[in-house]
Amino acid sequence: QVQLVESGGGLVQPGGSLRLSCAASGVIFSIADMGWYRQAPGKQRELVAKIAGSGNTDYVDSVKGRFTISRDNAKNTVYLQMSSLKPEDTAVYYCYLIHPRTRSRYWGQGTQVTVSS
Repeated sequence: QVQLVESGGGLVQPGGSLRLSCAASGVIFSIADMGWYRQAPGKQRELVAKIAGSGNTDYVDSVKGRFTISRDNAKNTVYLQMSSLKPEDTAVYYCYLIHPRTRSRYWGQGTQVTVSS
């Protein structure tokens, strides 16, 4: 059974940094495509960043140059390093994983990120 456990959210001032973590279990992590979505109040869920099993990455334009997605296959963990945070980055951030065999999508529980002075 695939499980994703997120951590690292919180309150940060504009211009600050946070690192989100998503630990996976129950799957061959190293070949799974993973990523992060976010959902702000009253808005649709938005894909923020993704990383393929190959290591290729992609970002939504609004976070390019500020966010970095990475993975540690030895720890079965994907990270989202967020820098130069803005109030508009405030949202619940959700980690996801696409099972390499079934292509089913699994979700973490979500972690709140609030950027405010």
